[in-house]
Amino acid sequence: MNPSHIILVDEQDNEIGTVEKLAAHQRGYLHRAFSVFIVDRKGNMLLQQRAFDKYHSGGLWTNACCSHPNPGEAIEAAAHRRLREEMGFQCPLDKLFEFTYHSHLENGLIEHEYDHVFIGIHEGTIEPDPAEVHSYRYSPIGEISSLVASTPQVFTSWFLLAFPNVARCLTDITKVC
Repeated sequence: MNPSHIILVDEQDNEIGTVEKLAAHQRGYLHRAFSVFIVDRKGNMLLQQRAFDKYHSGGLWTNACCSHPNPGEAIEAAAHRRLREEMGFQCPLDKLFEFTYHSHLENGLIEHEYDHVFIGIHEGTIEPDPAEVHSYRYSPIGEISSLVASTPQVFTSWFLLAFPNVARCLTDITKVC
């Protein structure tokens, strides 16, 4: 199967086919995705600023990484793969929750995803792929909450939806819900 294809799903995340990634975003088809959030033991969250030349949401701030599993690839394996590809490191990941969202993007594309949200703890070296990531930083959860409230336009649509639930789950930074 072509890796530029992504998995189409129904509202219960059952696979119903595959389609080319850009076509899914042009037509707003519901497809499987994941978002990885990374924190350190001090209560800071890793944010990445997407590369400016990404085909959508370029230059916006978001969680450590996000993408789609390839057809036939397990969702957790895909999350680990993309974390390594985008941010240049690996760490254990725990699944927090899933949610579905539908969002119109700035360039006429549509995100309609069944998003699996993972979290991990990492305090080591970060070596981001410059084709994926323009910048990155660790920020306190409270500071991110303030920025989301005051300047939501600088964040990706999926980050704005997932972040409040992730922040609620982080009651103890060394043990996630």
